[in-house]
Amino acid sequence: MLPVYDLSCDEGRGAFEGRLDRLRNTASSSTDAGRVVAEILAEVRERGDAAVVDYMRKWTDPEFTADRLVVSGAELDASLDAVDPALVAALEQSIENVRAYQEHVLPRDPEPVRVGSAELGMRWSPVDSVGLCVPGGTAVLFSTVIMLAVPALVAGVPAESIAVMNPPATRRADEPASDLAPAVLATCKLLGLSRVYRLGGAQGVAALAMGTERIEAVDLIAGPGNVFVQLAKAQVAGITGTDNGFYGPSEIVTVADETADAERVASDLIAQAEHDPGKCFLVSWSGEVIERIVRAVGEQLGTRKRREAIERSLAEESCAVLVADADEAIAVTNRLATEHLNLAVADPEGMLGRIRHAGEVFLGDTPVAAGDYYAGPSHCLPTGTTARFTSGVSAYTFLKRTGTVRYPEGVDARTAGHIALMAEAEGLDGHAQSARVRAE
Repeated sequence: MLPVYDLSCDEGRGAFEGRLDRLRNTASSSTDAGRVVAEILAEVRERGDAAVVDYMRKWTDPEFTADRLVVSGAELDASLDAVDPALVAALEQSIENVRAYQEHVLPRDPEPVRVGSAELGMRWSPVDSVGLCVPGGTAVLFSTVIMLAVPALVAGVPAESIAVMNPPATRRADEPASDLAPAVLATCKLLGLSRVYRLGGAQGVAALAMGTERIEAVDLIAGPGNVFVQLAKAQVAGITGTDNGFYGPSEIVTVADETADAERVASDLIAQAEHDPGKCFLVSWSGEVIERIVRAVGEQLGTRKRREAIERSLAEESCAVLVADADEAIAVTNRLATEHLNLAVADPEGMLGRIRHAGEVFLGDTPVAAGDYYAGPSHCLPTGTTARFTSGVSAYTFLKRTGTVRYPEGVDARTAGHIALMAEAEGLDGHAQSARVRAE
Protein backbone atom coordinates (compact mmCIF):
# COMPACT_ATOMS: atom_id res chain seq x y z
CA MET A 1 0.00 0.00 0.00
CA LEU A 2 1.01 3.65 -0.40
CA PRO A 3 3.43 4.64 2.39
CA VAL A 4 2.83 7.99 4.12
CA TYR A 5 5.76 10.29 4.96
CA ASP A 6 5.30 13.20 7.36
CA LEU A 7 7.73 15.99 6.47
CA SER A 8 7.48 17.48 9.96
CA CYS A 9 9.72 14.72 11.34
CA ASP A 10 13.25 13.61 10.47
CA GLU A 11 12.20 10.07 9.61
CA GLY A 12 9.54 11.25 7.17
CA ARG A 13 11.85 13.76 5.51
CA GLY A 14 14.57 11.13 5.11
CA ALA A 15 12.18 8.62 3.57
CA PHE A 16 10.83 11.22 1.13
CA GLU A 17 14.33 12.29 0.09
CA GLY A 18 15.09 8.64 -0.62
CA ARG A 19 12.07 8.40 -2.93
CA LEU A 20 13.07 11.65 -4.64
CA ASP A 21 16.64 10.44 -5.18
CA ARG A 22 15.33 7.22 -6.67
CA LEU A 23 13.10 9.22 -9.00
CA ARG A 24 15.98 11.37 -10.20
CA ASN A 25 18.27 8.41 -10.74
CA THR A 26 15.94 6.96 -13.38
CA ALA A 27 17.32 9.61 -15.75
CA SER A 28 21.00 9.03 -14.94
CA SER A 29 23.39 7.60 -17.54
CA SER A 30 26.03 6.84 -14.89
CA THR A 31 24.27 3.60 -13.96
CA ASP A 32 24.89 0.08 -15.22
CA ALA A 33 22.09 0.69 -17.72
CA GLY A 34 24.14 3.45 -19.33
CA ARG A 35 27.07 1.09 -19.87
CA VAL A 36 24.81 -1.60 -21.32
CA VAL A 37 23.35 0.92 -23.76
CA ALA A 38 26.81 2.00 -24.92
CA GLU A 39 27.64 -1.64 -25.72
CA ILE A 40 24.40 -2.06 -27.68
CA LEU A 41 25.07 1.04 -29.77
CA ALA A 42 28.56 -0.17 -30.60
CA GLU A 43 27.23 -3.59 -31.65
CA VAL A 44 24.54 -2.14 -33.90
CA ARG A 45 27.03 0.25 -35.47
CA GLU A 46 29.36 -2.66 -36.21
CA ARG A 47 26.97 -5.48 -37.18
CA GLY A 48 23.73 -3.76 -38.27
CA ASP A 49 20.67 -5.99 -38.63
CA ALA A 50 22.48 -9.00 -37.16
CA ALA A 51 23.03 -7.19 -33.87
CA VAL A 52 19.47 -5.87 -33.84
CA VAL A 53 18.09 -9.37 -34.33
CA ASP A 54 20.35 -10.78 -31.60
CA TYR A 55 19.04 -8.24 -29.10
CA MET A 56 15.43 -8.78 -30.16
CA ARG A 57 15.96 -12.50 -29.54
CA LYS A 58 17.55 -11.83 -26.17
CA TRP A 59 14.86 -9.54 -24.79
CA THR A 60 11.70 -9.88 -26.87
CA ASP A 61 11.34 -13.11 -28.83
CA PRO A 62 13.91 -15.94 -28.86
CA GLU A 63 12.82 -16.90 -32.40
CA PHE A 64 12.90 -13.38 -33.90
CA THR A 65 14.25 -13.17 -37.46
CA ALA A 66 15.45 -10.32 -39.65
CA ASP A 67 12.62 -10.76 -42.15
CA ARG A 68 10.17 -9.72 -39.41
CA LEU A 69 11.75 -6.30 -38.89
CA VAL A 70 9.72 -4.44 -41.52
CA VAL A 71 5.91 -4.44 -41.41
CA SER A 72 4.49 -4.90 -44.89
CA GLY A 73 1.96 -2.67 -46.61
CA ALA A 74 -0.46 -5.59 -46.78
CA GLU A 75 -0.34 -5.97 -43.00
CA LEU A 76 -1.09 -2.29 -42.54
CA ASP A 77 -3.95 -2.46 -45.06
CA ALA A 78 -5.53 -5.42 -43.25
CA SER A 79 -5.25 -3.89 -39.78
CA LEU A 80 -8.34 -1.66 -39.91
CA ASP A 81 -10.58 -4.67 -40.56
CA ALA A 82 -9.20 -6.33 -37.43
CA VAL A 83 -10.19 -3.48 -35.10
CA ASP A 84 -13.59 -2.79 -33.58
CA PRO A 85 -15.25 0.02 -35.61
CA ALA A 86 -16.14 1.78 -32.35
CA LEU A 87 -12.46 1.91 -31.43
CA VAL A 88 -11.61 3.20 -34.90
CA ALA A 89 -14.13 6.02 -34.39
CA ALA A 90 -12.53 6.87 -31.02
CA LEU A 91 -9.08 6.87 -32.63
CA GLU A 92 -10.27 9.23 -35.36
CA GLN A 93 -11.71 11.63 -32.81
CA SER A 94 -8.52 11.51 -30.74
CA ILE A 95 -6.48 12.29 -33.87
CA GLU A 96 -8.76 15.23 -34.63
CA ASN A 97 -8.44 16.59 -31.08
CA VAL A 98 -4.67 16.30 -31.00
CA ARG A 99 -4.36 17.83 -34.47
CA ALA A 100 -6.55 20.81 -33.49
CA TYR A 101 -4.44 21.50 -30.39
CA GLN A 102 -1.11 21.11 -32.17
CA GLU A 103 -2.24 23.39 -35.01
CA HIS A 104 -3.27 25.95 -32.40
CA VAL A 105 0.17 25.99 -30.73
CA LEU A 106 2.16 25.67 -33.98
CA PRO A 107 4.57 28.63 -34.11
CA ARG A 108 4.46 31.01 -37.05
CA ASP A 109 7.39 32.92 -38.49
CA PRO A 110 7.50 36.29 -36.71
CA GLU A 111 7.43 39.51 -38.67
CA PRO A 112 10.96 40.85 -39.29
CA VAL A 113 12.17 43.45 -36.81
CA ARG A 114 14.30 46.46 -37.72
CA VAL A 115 17.35 46.84 -35.45
CA GLY A 116 19.49 49.73 -36.57
CA SER A 117 20.00 49.29 -40.31
CA ALA A 118 19.43 45.53 -40.20
CA GLU A 119 16.24 43.62 -40.84
CA LEU A 120 16.17 40.52 -38.62
CA GLY A 121 13.83 37.57 -38.79
CA MET A 122 13.35 33.94 -37.91
CA ARG A 123 11.83 31.04 -39.78
CA TRP A 124 10.61 27.66 -38.59
CA SER A 125 11.14 24.54 -40.69
CA PRO A 126 10.51 20.85 -39.99
CA VAL A 127 13.16 18.16 -39.86
CA ASP A 128 13.24 15.90 -42.91
CA SER A 129 12.60 12.57 -41.19
CA VAL A 130 11.78 11.24 -37.74
CA GLY A 131 11.70 7.95 -35.86
CA LEU A 132 9.02 7.46 -33.23
CA CYS A 133 9.50 5.17 -30.23
CA VAL A 134 6.24 3.42 -29.33
CA PRO A 135 6.69 1.12 -26.31
CA GLY A 136 5.53 -2.48 -26.31
CA GLY A 137 5.87 -4.75 -23.31
CA THR A 138 2.64 -5.64 -21.54
CA ALA A 139 0.47 -2.76 -22.82
CA VAL A 140 -0.79 -1.95 -26.32
CA LEU A 141 0.07 1.74 -26.53
CA PHE A 142 -1.52 2.73 -29.84
CA SER A 143 -2.30 6.10 -28.25
CA THR A 144 1.42 6.89 -28.29
CA VAL A 145 1.41 6.69 -32.10
CA ILE A 146 -1.16 9.50 -32.13
CA MET A 147 0.65 11.57 -29.51
CA LEU A 148 3.93 11.45 -31.45
CA ALA A 149 2.90 11.32 -35.09
CA VAL A 150 0.24 14.04 -35.11
CA PRO A 151 2.61 16.73 -33.74
CA ALA A 152 5.20 15.67 -36.32
CA LEU A 153 2.67 15.81 -39.17
CA VAL A 154 1.39 19.22 -38.03
CA ALA A 155 4.98 20.48 -37.93
CA GLY A 156 5.29 19.53 -41.59
CA VAL A 157 7.21 16.24 -41.52
CA PRO A 158 5.95 14.16 -44.50
CA ALA A 159 4.05 11.03 -43.49
CA GLU A 160 6.30 8.89 -45.70
CA SER A 161 9.33 10.17 -43.75
CA ILE A 162 7.97 9.13 -40.34
CA ALA A 163 9.17 5.74 -39.06
CA VAL A 164 7.44 3.98 -36.17
CA MET A 165 9.18 1.36 -34.05
CA ASN A 166 7.07 -0.89 -31.86
CA PRO A 167 8.21 -4.25 -30.46
CA PRO A 168 6.04 -7.37 -30.25
CA ALA A 169 5.02 -8.40 -26.76
CA THR A 170 7.82 -10.08 -24.81
CA ARG A 171 7.53 -13.86 -24.75
CA ARG A 172 9.42 -16.92 -23.48
CA ALA A 173 10.58 -19.76 -25.66
CA ASP A 174 7.70 -22.00 -24.55
CA GLU A 175 5.04 -19.42 -25.48
CA PRO A 176 3.39 -18.90 -28.90
CA ALA A 177 4.81 -16.21 -31.18
CA SER A 178 3.46 -12.72 -30.61
CA ASP A 179 3.07 -9.86 -33.04
CA LEU A 180 2.19 -6.18 -33.13
CA ALA A 181 -1.31 -5.33 -31.98
CA PRO A 182 -3.77 -4.61 -34.81
CA ALA A 183 -4.74 -1.37 -33.03
CA VAL A 184 -1.17 -0.07 -33.32
CA LEU A 185 -1.03 -0.88 -37.03
CA ALA A 186 -4.53 0.53 -37.60
CA THR A 187 -3.51 3.81 -35.96
CA CYS A 188 -0.50 4.01 -38.26
CA LYS A 189 -2.77 3.34 -41.23
CA LEU A 190 -5.23 6.08 -40.18
CA LEU A 191 -2.33 8.53 -39.99
CA GLY A 192 -0.88 7.51 -43.35
CA LEU A 193 2.32 6.08 -41.84
CA SER A 194 3.87 3.34 -43.97
CA ARG A 195 7.33 2.86 -42.36
CA VAL A 196 6.68 0.59 -39.39
CA TYR A 197 9.27 -1.66 -37.72
CA ARG A 198 8.91 -4.57 -35.30
CA LEU A 199 11.58 -3.11 -33.13
CA GLY A 200 12.20 -1.77 -29.64
CA GLY A 201 14.74 -1.08 -26.95
CA ALA A 202 18.13 0.56 -27.22
CA GLN A 203 18.81 -1.54 -30.32
CA GLY A 204 15.84 0.12 -32.02
CA VAL A 205 17.09 3.59 -31.17
CA ALA A 206 20.55 2.64 -32.45
CA ALA A 207 19.12 1.32 -35.73
CA LEU A 208 17.05 4.46 -36.32
CA ALA A 209 20.02 6.69 -35.51
CA MET A 210 22.69 4.94 -37.58
CA GLY A 211 20.71 2.90 -40.11
CA THR A 212 21.08 -0.79 -40.91
CA GLU A 213 20.53 -2.95 -43.98
CA ARG A 214 16.75 -2.90 -43.51
CA ILE A 215 16.23 0.20 -41.38
CA GLU A 216 16.74 3.68 -42.79
CA ALA A 217 18.38 6.27 -40.56
CA VAL A 218 16.34 9.30 -39.50
CA ASP A 219 17.20 12.88 -38.61
CA LEU A 220 15.43 12.96 -35.24
CA ILE A 221 14.20 10.34 -32.75
CA ALA A 222 11.36 11.05 -30.32
CA GLY A 223 9.19 9.21 -27.88
CA PRO A 224 8.86 7.40 -24.56
CA GLY A 225 10.28 4.10 -23.38
CA ASN A 226 12.09 2.37 -20.56
CA VAL A 227 15.39 3.56 -19.13
CA PHE A 228 17.37 1.76 -21.89
CA VAL A 229 15.43 3.56 -24.63
CA GLN A 230 15.82 6.94 -22.95
CA LEU A 231 19.54 6.51 -22.29
CA ALA A 232 20.02 5.33 -25.86
CA LYS A 233 18.38 8.53 -27.12
CA ALA A 234 20.78 10.52 -24.97
CA GLN A 235 23.81 8.62 -26.28
CA VAL A 236 22.92 8.96 -29.98
CA ALA A 237 22.34 12.72 -29.70
CA GLY A 238 24.67 14.28 -32.23
CA ILE A 239 24.57 11.27 -34.52
CA THR A 240 20.93 12.18 -34.93
CA GLY A 241 18.62 14.68 -33.30
CA THR A 242 16.46 13.76 -30.32
CA ASP A 243 13.45 15.21 -28.56
CA ASN A 244 15.76 16.37 -25.71
CA GLY A 245 13.42 14.72 -23.23
CA PHE A 246 13.57 11.83 -20.79
CA TYR A 247 10.18 10.18 -21.24
CA GLY A 248 10.48 7.18 -18.96
CA PRO A 249 8.26 5.34 -16.44
CA SER A 250 4.94 7.08 -15.90
CA GLU A 251 4.43 9.46 -12.95
CA ILE A 252 1.74 11.47 -11.23
CA VAL A 253 1.69 13.99 -8.42
CA THR A 254 -1.70 14.89 -6.97
CA VAL A 255 -2.04 17.85 -4.63
CA ALA A 256 -5.27 17.37 -2.69
CA ASP A 257 -7.16 19.46 -0.16
CA GLU A 258 -10.43 18.91 1.72
CA THR A 259 -12.45 19.45 -1.47
CA ALA A 260 -10.82 16.55 -3.33
CA ASP A 261 -12.98 13.56 -4.20
CA ALA A 262 -11.09 10.66 -2.63
CA GLU A 263 -12.48 8.03 -4.99
CA ARG A 264 -11.54 9.99 -8.12
CA VAL A 265 -8.09 10.94 -6.87
CA ALA A 266 -7.47 7.30 -5.97
CA SER A 267 -8.48 6.22 -9.47
CA ASP A 268 -5.95 8.62 -11.01
CA LEU A 269 -3.16 7.29 -8.77
CA ILE A 270 -4.02 3.70 -9.67
CA ALA A 271 -4.18 4.58 -13.38
CA GLN A 272 -0.53 5.66 -13.36
CA ALA A 273 0.60 2.87 -11.01
CA GLU A 274 -0.65 0.23 -13.43
CA HIS A 275 2.03 1.20 -15.98
CA ASP A 276 4.43 -1.12 -14.12
CA PRO A 277 6.35 0.65 -12.92
CA GLY A 278 4.34 3.76 -12.23
CA LYS A 279 5.38 6.37 -9.71
CA CYS A 280 2.64 8.09 -7.70
CA PHE A 281 2.90 10.93 -5.20
CA LEU A 282 0.01 12.28 -3.14
CA VAL A 283 0.69 15.63 -1.45
CA SER A 284 -1.61 17.20 1.14
CA TRP A 285 -1.52 19.30 4.29
CA SER A 286 -4.37 17.24 5.74
CA GLY A 287 -3.72 13.85 7.29
CA GLU A 288 -7.42 13.13 7.08
CA VAL A 289 -7.44 13.75 3.30
CA ILE A 290 -4.46 11.43 2.83
CA GLU A 291 -6.13 8.76 4.95
CA ARG A 292 -9.35 8.95 2.89
CA ILE A 293 -7.54 8.71 -0.41
CA VAL A 294 -5.23 5.87 0.69
CA ARG A 295 -8.29 3.98 1.93
CA ALA A 296 -10.03 4.55 -1.42
CA VAL A 297 -6.97 3.21 -3.25
CA GLY A 298 -7.19 0.02 -1.20
CA GLU A 299 -10.90 -0.33 -1.89
CA GLN A 300 -10.41 -0.03 -5.66
CA LEU A 301 -7.43 -2.37 -5.98
CA GLY A 302 -9.55 -5.50 -5.86
CA THR A 303 -11.26 -4.64 -9.15
CA ARG A 304 -8.11 -3.85 -11.16
CA LYS A 305 -6.67 -6.40 -13.61
CA ARG A 306 -3.10 -5.31 -12.92
CA ARG A 307 -3.39 -5.44 -9.16
CA GLU A 308 0.01 -7.05 -8.58
CA ALA A 309 1.82 -4.41 -10.66
CA ILE A 310 -0.15 -1.60 -9.00
CA GLU A 311 0.62 -2.82 -5.49
CA ARG A 312 4.32 -3.11 -6.36
CA SER A 313 4.41 0.40 -7.83
CA LEU A 314 2.64 1.90 -4.83
CA ALA A 315 4.81 0.16 -2.25
CA GLU A 316 8.21 0.51 -3.93
CA GLU A 317 8.04 3.63 -6.14
CA SER A 318 5.43 5.90 -4.58
CA CYS A 319 4.37 7.70 -1.40
CA ALA A 320 1.94 10.10 0.19
CA VAL A 321 3.55 13.24 1.62
CA LEU A 322 2.06 15.11 4.58
CA VAL A 323 3.17 18.76 4.45
CA ALA A 324 2.56 21.73 6.72
CA ASP A 325 0.51 23.87 4.34
CA ALA A 326 -0.17 24.79 0.73
CA ASP A 327 3.16 26.63 0.45
CA GLU A 328 5.11 23.51 1.35
CA ALA A 329 2.92 21.45 -0.98
CA ILE A 330 3.90 23.72 -3.87
CA ALA A 331 7.58 23.54 -2.90
CA VAL A 332 7.45 19.71 -2.81
CA THR A 333 5.59 19.63 -6.13
CA ASN A 334 8.19 21.80 -7.83
CA ARG A 335 10.97 19.52 -6.54
CA LEU A 336 9.20 16.44 -7.88
CA ALA A 337 8.85 18.20 -11.29
CA THR A 338 6.49 15.48 -12.36
CA GLU A 339 5.17 14.19 -15.67
CA HIS A 340 1.49 14.58 -14.69
CA LEU A 341 0.33 17.02 -12.03
CA ASN A 342 -3.25 16.95 -10.79
CA LEU A 343 -4.36 19.96 -8.73
CA ALA A 344 -7.35 18.52 -6.86
CA VAL A 345 -7.85 21.66 -4.77
CA ALA A 346 -10.52 24.31 -4.31
CA ASP A 347 -8.65 26.93 -6.39
CA PRO A 348 -6.51 25.06 -8.97
CA GLU A 349 -6.11 28.13 -11.18
CA GLY A 350 -4.70 30.09 -8.24
CA MET A 351 -2.21 27.34 -7.41
CA LEU A 352 -1.23 26.89 -11.08
CA GLY A 353 0.48 30.26 -11.14
CA ARG A 354 2.97 29.05 -8.53
CA ILE A 355 3.82 25.77 -10.26
CA ARG A 356 7.15 26.08 -12.08
CA HIS A 357 7.90 22.50 -13.07
CA ALA A 358 5.48 19.93 -14.50
CA GLY A 359 5.04 18.15 -17.81
CA GLU A 360 1.28 18.65 -17.93
CA VAL A 361 -1.17 20.03 -15.36
CA PHE A 362 -4.72 18.80 -14.82
CA LEU A 363 -6.94 21.31 -13.07
CA GLY A 364 -9.66 20.29 -10.65
CA ASP A 365 -11.74 17.20 -11.38
CA THR A 366 -10.02 16.26 -14.65
CA PRO A 367 -8.94 12.65 -15.24
CA VAL A 368 -5.32 12.26 -16.24
CA ALA A 369 -6.50 9.64 -18.72
CA ALA A 370 -8.01 12.49 -20.77
CA GLY A 371 -4.48 13.67 -21.43
CA ASP A 372 -3.26 10.14 -22.06
CA TYR A 373 -5.72 9.48 -24.85
CA TYR A 374 -7.89 12.28 -26.03
CA ALA A 375 -7.65 15.91 -24.95
CA GLY A 376 -4.96 17.32 -27.27
CA PRO A 377 -1.55 17.94 -25.67
CA SER A 378 0.80 15.01 -26.24
CA HIS A 379 1.09 12.46 -23.46
CA CYS A 380 4.83 12.11 -24.16
CA LEU A 381 6.06 14.10 -21.18
CA PRO A 382 9.26 14.54 -19.13
CA THR A 383 9.83 12.14 -16.23
CA GLY A 384 12.43 11.61 -13.51
CA THR A 385 12.17 15.28 -12.38
CA THR A 386 13.40 16.42 -15.81
CA ALA A 387 10.44 18.78 -16.19
CA ARG A 388 12.79 21.15 -14.35
CA PHE A 389 14.50 21.83 -17.68
CA THR A 390 12.61 20.23 -20.54
CA SER A 391 9.11 19.89 -22.00
CA GLY A 392 6.79 17.34 -23.53
CA VAL A 393 6.51 16.49 -27.20
CA SER A 394 4.65 18.98 -29.39
CA ALA A 395 4.88 20.32 -32.91
CA TYR A 396 7.85 22.35 -31.61
CA THR A 397 9.79 19.09 -31.13
CA PHE A 398 9.98 18.52 -34.88
CA LEU A 399 10.84 22.09 -35.89
CA LYS A 400 14.12 23.96 -36.27
CA ARG A 401 14.64 27.70 -35.88
CA THR A 402 16.70 29.59 -38.44
CA GLY A 403 17.59 33.24 -38.01
CA THR A 404 17.71 35.62 -41.00
CA VAL A 405 19.76 38.82 -41.35
CA ARG A 406 19.46 41.42 -44.11
CA TYR A 407 20.75 44.96 -44.54
CA PRO A 408 18.28 46.45 -47.06
CA GLU A 409 20.35 49.58 -47.64
CA GLY A 410 23.70 47.84 -47.31
CA VAL A 411 26.18 47.86 -44.42
CA ASP A 412 26.90 51.46 -43.44
CA ALA A 413 30.28 52.73 -42.29
CA ARG A 414 29.30 52.95 -38.61
CA THR A 415 28.04 49.34 -38.52
CA ALA A 416 31.09 48.09 -40.44
CA GLY A 417 33.37 49.94 -38.05
CA HIS A 418 31.79 48.39 -34.97
CA ILE A 419 31.97 44.89 -36.48
CA ALA A 420 35.60 45.38 -37.49
CA LEU A 421 36.55 46.73 -34.07
CA MET A 422 35.07 43.71 -32.31
CA ALA A 423 36.60 41.25 -34.78
CA GLU A 424 40.08 42.75 -34.46
CA ALA A 425 39.79 42.65 -30.66
CA GLU A 426 39.35 38.89 -31.02
CA GLY A 427 42.31 38.67 -33.39
CA LEU A 428 40.19 37.90 -36.46
CA ASP A 429 41.21 40.45 -39.08
CA GLY A 430 39.54 38.49 -41.89
CA HIS A 431 36.21 39.02 -40.19
CA ALA A 432 37.01 42.70 -39.86
CA GLN A 433 37.85 43.11 -43.52
CA SER A 434 34.70 41.27 -44.63
CA ALA A 435 32.70 44.03 -42.92
CA ARG A 436 34.85 46.96 -44.05
CA VAL A 437 34.84 45.95 -47.72
CA ARG A 438 31.07 46.34 -47.79
CA ALA A 439 31.22 49.90 -46.49
CA GLU A 440 34.01 51.13 -48.80
